[in-house]
Amino acid sequence: MAIGVIIIGDEILSGKRADKHLSKVIELLAERGLQLDWAEYIGDDRARITATLARSFAGNDIVFCTGGIGATPDDHTRQCAAAALELPLALHPEAKILIQQRITDMLIEAGKPVELDTPENLHRLKMGEFPQGAQIIPNPYNKIPGFAIQNHYFVPGFPVMAWPMMAWVLDTHYPHLFHQHAREEKSVLVFEAMESTLTPMMEALEAQYPLIKVFSLPSVGNHQIRRHIELGVKGDPRQVDAAFEQMLRGLDGFNAEYVPA
Repeated sequence: MAIGVIIIGDEILSGKRADKHLSKVIELLAERGLQLDWAEYIGDDRARITATLARSFAGNDIVFCTGGIGATPDDHTRQCAAAALELPLALHPEAKILIQQRITDMLIEAGKPVELDTPENLHRLKMGEFPQGAQIIPNPYNKIPGFAIQNHYFVPGFPVMAWPMMAWVLDTHYPHLFHQHAREEKSVLVFEAMESTLTPMMEALEAQYPLIKVFSLPSVGNHQIRRHIELGVKGDPRQVDAAFEQMLRGLDGFNAEYVPA
């Protein structure tokens, strides 16, 4: 099972807000011995969101989707998920209870009478309208839930809500996947080298050690460090050590200058 994330919101694409979800998802997965396979960013465009989700639902990946599940005019994710699955939206009964609990808490805190049938409070129930058959994702911050359907997990755009909700999803539904594949990574900084010179060696390593990947991350350098390439191997620990030692021998054959990364 691959794992992906879809991050929705015009505010991300316009630069009004800097995305913090991608790095956090990577962190949450790494803590559990998992890794992110892909990520997509989408603005608040219904047709594009629907098309993206339809494509995603057609696969078997585990997908986290952040943003756009509120009840304001620029929130489209709930509706797009339903459209992508060709399902109606339906008020989830447990979501209704949780939203009304949140409304009650807010009214009591403000010293106002608890009136759940006002137009404003009835509109808030739209936040609990999910594709028919969806399950809720609990929100420990303010009780307003997200929803899950077909290995897709929809959470708010607010990090303070989204991050514990995503952690809950992983710990509740996927603990059997944790730390299933041991991984190791080793690398060096190679100074003043050309990637084209190193490429044949990299290809040979991957051919000889099929359980590893070779990576090359060039840098133009700065006032603290010269131009260099971070060159390394990652993957199954059973092959990483041998591949890394062979890589170092190859670098010695080029008379390359390198230091541990």
